[in-house]
Amino acid sequence: MTCNVAFIGLGVMGYPMAGYISKAGHNVTVFNRTKSKAEKWVSEYKGKLADTPAEAAKDAEYIFTCVGNDNDLREVTFGENGAFKTIQKGSIYIDNTTASATIAREIYDHAKKSGFGALDAPVSGGQAGAENGALTVMIGGDQADFDKAKDKIDCYSKKMKLLGNAGSGQLAKMVNQICIAGLVQGLSEGINFGMKAGLNMEDVIEVISKGAAQSWQMENRYKTMIEDKFDFGFAVDWMRKDLKIAMDEAKNNGASLPVTEIVDKYYGEVQELGGNRWDTSSLIKRFRK
Repeated sequence: MTCNVAFIGLGVMGYPMAGYISKAGHNVTVFNRTKSKAEKWVSEYKGKLADTPAEAAKDAEYIFTCVGNDNDLREVTFGENGAFKTIQKGSIYIDNTTASATIAREIYDHAKKSGFGALDAPVSGGQAGAENGALTVMIGGDQADFDKAKDKIDCYSKKMKLLGNAGSGQLAKMVNQICIAGLVQGLSEGINFGMKAGLNMEDVIEVISKGAAQSWQMENRYKTMIEDKFDFGFAVDWMRKDLKIAMDEAKNNGASLPVTEIVDKYYGEVQELGGNRWDTSSLIKRFRK
């Protein structure tokens, strides 16, 4: 069934995600802080452009956001021209931002008091996953809201799951990023070790990727890591933002994140090398100074 959808935030992830919702036949109105990006989107996909998040949300049954961090999220929802100024009762708000569990719960509480649904729904799969409509979506919120929204979320996902109460999606995304940090560091050390030992790492990866060492990072990033190319996805700046969210949450729940803390510092060294916008596999660059 065709629905009115607002999509707020057309970055490297949001731009194709909104596109898939449009291609599924829904009436999509987009907002982006840099208007030229929204104008480009409207020229490429079927949809309308709004000048503010509030304007985008006013007639929408489903409102999506995909922005940078907690502050951006607060601005486009609670802000003076935010979506929550005009959001309809009975509509569903879905946030694809990677943000804190705290703001997810704050938004949920506001939604319940105001008569609309809210799901925190951060995604994993990177730019390629967004462009291929094959993202993994980790979701927190109420079952009834999830059941209403899942076919819209399905437009850009290959796997989605409701994981618990509000904030659970964001907490699961923290688990995701914690796991990735350790994997990428291990892969960086392994590739560097093999190259120093004089091994043909293409051949080595061909073998070990069929065994217990296999991972998405190995399958998708080993070649570019060997070739010293790092413009293939999720940026170091964003990874450090995500790891800080996880480390802050760990202080609250008492979890120990010793490896994550070390890898976060290593990403800081990559930033000092000028790698702010390199993808996360650039950890190996530390060994090539």
